[in-house]
Amino acid sequence: MVSANKGAVGVVGLGIMGGAFAQNLVAAGWRVIGYDTAAARCRALARAGVEIAADAGDVTRNAAVVITSLPKPAALASTAAAIAKAGVPRRVVVEASTFAIEDKAKARAVLRQAGHVLLDCPVSGTGAQAKTKDIVVYASGGGAEIKRLRPLFAAFSRGVYYLGAFGNGSRMKYVANLLVAINNVASAEAMVLGMKAGLPPRLVYELVKAGAANSRVFELRAPMMVKDDYRAATMKIAVWQKDMDVIGGYARKIGVPTPMFDASKAIYAKARRSGYDDQDTAAVCAVLEEMAGVKRAEKRKRR
Repeated sequence: MVSANKGAVGVVGLGIMGGAFAQNLVAAGWRVIGYDTAAARCRALARAGVEIAADAGDVTRNAAVVITSLPKPAALASTAAAIAKAGVPRRVVVEASTFAIEDKAKARAVLRQAGHVLLDCPVSGTGAQAKTKDIVVYASGGGAEIKRLRPLFAAFSRGVYYLGAFGNGSRMKYVANLLVAINNVASAEAMVLGMKAGLPPRLVYELVKAGAANSRVFELRAPMMVKDDYRAATMKIAVWQKDMDVIGGYARKIGVPTPMFDASKAIYAKARRSGYDDQDTAAVCAVLEEMAGVKRAEKRKRR
């Protein structure tokens, strides 16, 4: 049942993250109008209670607040253009993707010219965490709007942090994702060391989790490494490559050396060459296993 006092919210991009936002918003009592270019995603979210719109402009005509969760800068540009052309009064667009700040700034300019507001609000967390609202929002670009939207953010996250000027949300996301990139490969490296040493994967996972070496990334990704199955992706390697490129480009732009991040990039690149594009980033464990010559007793189908 939709609460009358919560109103409508739009979600453009119903993939792993956007789909989770939409479902949690529905569960919290919001009327959610969604759109995605993939018909299958639209059908799946319709079954979860999301009203499916004809396009991004249609979403904008039915909701004063629109969340965008998109795979590529080109998708953001086309969505901003569609919202600008919708001919509606002032809208607030919550941009939750991970893109270069320059790409978000271009979309912001297009929307501002049409009388709308774009907020830079990337989220930290995996798709699995998004399903359970175990994500945080790095919000920037409009203190008054972000304060007003806190009940909305609370419907799909466990916390929202205001970072001030537009772009600071993305800058914080780059910091967080740099650590995620490194920790994911480090987790895989540790798992492979344990397996090559003759320790059962499950035992390695349980005892690392119990000790000082544990991390949130290890807790989220090591269970997939134990199962040797990465098909239920919470972040696909092909999509993650986009984030890696953005982080690396920003670090180079401001002159920050990233030796550990750069080392991890080679492992992700090898995972892509090995056919893991559509699988979870935890599949870097499979790559390191192959490099180490690890042979599991039971080999599961990975691709």
